Amino acid sequence: MSFLPTRRELLKSVAMLAPVALGAPTAALTQRSADALAPLEPGVLPSGIRSRFVEGINGIRMHVLEAGFEGDRRPGVLMVHGFPELAYSWRKVMLPVAAAGYHVIAPDLRGYGRSGGTDVRFDDDLSPWATVNEVTDMVALASAFGYRSLAGVIGHDFGSPLAAWCAVIRPDVFTSVVMMSAPFAGAPSLPFDTATSSTPPARPPADTIYDDLAKLTPPRKHYQRYYSTREADDNMHHAPQGLHAFLRAYYHMKSADWKANQPHELTARTAAEWAKLPRYYVMDLDKGMAETVAPEMPSSTEIAKCKWLPDEELRVYVREFERTGFQGGLQSYRVGSTPRINAGLQVFSARTIDQPSMFIAGRSDWGAYQNPGALERMQKTACTHMTGVQFVDGAGHWVQQEQPAQVASLLVEFLRRSAQV
Repeated sequence: MSFLPTRRELLKSVAMLAPVALGAPTAALTQRSADALAPLEPGVLPSGIRSRFVEGINGIRMHVLEAGFEGDRRPGVLMVHGFPELAYSWRKVMLPVAAAGYHVIAPDLRGYGRSGGTDVRFDDDLSPWATVNEVTDMVALASAFGYRSLAGVIGHDFGSPLAAWCAVIRPDVFTSVVMMSAPFAGAPSLPFDTATSSTPPARPPADTIYDDLAKLTPPRKHYQRYYSTREADDNMHHAPQGLHAFLRAYYHMKSADWKANQPHELTARTAAEWAKLPRYYVMDLDKGMAETVAPEMPSSTEIAKCKWLPDEELRVYVREFERTGFQGGLQSYRVGSTPRINAGLQVFSARTIDQPSMFIAGRSDWGAYQNPGALERMQKTACTHMTGVQFVDGAGHWVQQEQPAQVASLLVEFLRRSAQV
């Protein structure tokens, strides 16, 4: 029996010491496959938006969409997508924001689309997806475009907390922030003013909500925990109904088109209250996401009426996720349920977002309410200069795609107002 560490064990050891640096070896392996990809063909994108690659972004090659890149340098705006989305999800608001005088940059995040990190496997190192490393990706991207500071960072869904952390960690770079669909409740706390106490600070109570969900009738589970499991990628990537039908039903069920979306505040973070959320948030314990959304597949008539995501646009998502699968995006959910990786965020305890901020969500989006109290904490404690909370009529979770004109108007007004602060 050999007691010498294997190369993989050595790599894991180094990862614990320097997670950002270790992103490079894993990324280097994925880079070879990413290098073979071309930019999106012009016919896929609205005229005025271009697809390109930027090399050397924190160890990976990053695919970005751009608008407002012509002529002299303009104030930069970074748009950060969510799951399961791509830079493409910003296509409908990029041009109006660019027309207002901004250089708009929307990347495929690490592990998504045509950026590096997409051939990741479940057992690969999670460190490249740690929050601080993903913020580093965004800082490196801004730097690559020649910006020491940006007019704003705008994030939707998973991109919302990432945009918030950008604002917390580097307020000099990200001078304003818009969070969409997912409120940011603030940095983790540390025990305070306990030095003179004779007893150690009380440990936080054990979080039993996931066990409590499994005890309900019928048994349930939270989608973020499901996204952290080994089987999640295969269930969605190779959905029994096919990937196109899966994504159609998933996007439909979380949109304003699904009339059962009638969100309201929950009274507490308990299994009983969470059970009031739709099945795409709190799933049946014995079902994957593919089986969860299948019964809500819209009819051919409903699909034909869907102007915000016609089939030719849906096929862009299908083509990209068919090639990459979902694991690159799911890694970030796994980071969220891995305490040893999240522990480092405590260094930002008591830090607030002090630059101008705004929150936008669709009126039919449960995302603002799924974490009871988060919306209120964002407004009262996490952000000290929040200019407004906007709920957009006629939109569900995909607010910038469902109602792009109104969202673009809100963004331009916010950016202009923030520049005057």
